[in-house]
Amino acid sequence: QVQLVESGGGLVQPGGSLRLSCAASGNIFRIIMMGWYRQAPDNERELVATINQGGGLNYADSVKGRFTISRDNPKNTVYLQMNSLKPEDTAVYYCNAYIYTQYNEWNEYWGRGTQVTVSS
Repeated sequence: QVQLVESGGGLVQPGGSLRLSCAASGNIFRIIMMGWYRQAPDNERELVATINQGGGLNYADSVKGRFTISRDNPKNTVYLQMNSLKPEDTAVYYCNAYIYTQYNEWNEYWGRGTQVTVSS
């Protein structure tokens, strides 16, 4: 079993900052990729940012220059530093990971989500 546990969401004013964390635990052989997605009410879940095992980064155009994804490999943890937050960033943020549980078996995992609300 593998679990992803997010933390760090909350209420922040426009222009403010938040830092999300996601820790993976359980039967982990190797983590291929970790990332963040978000889903606002009445919208589909969308990619925010990903970071692969080699450190390669991918960001949604809407967050480039404002959000930074990073990863602590020994801790199996991924972070999302969110600066210059806008009301349109309001959503439930989900951690996502592709993890090998054995040398030849991998699966996709999701966290339960953490609410981020940007409002004055």
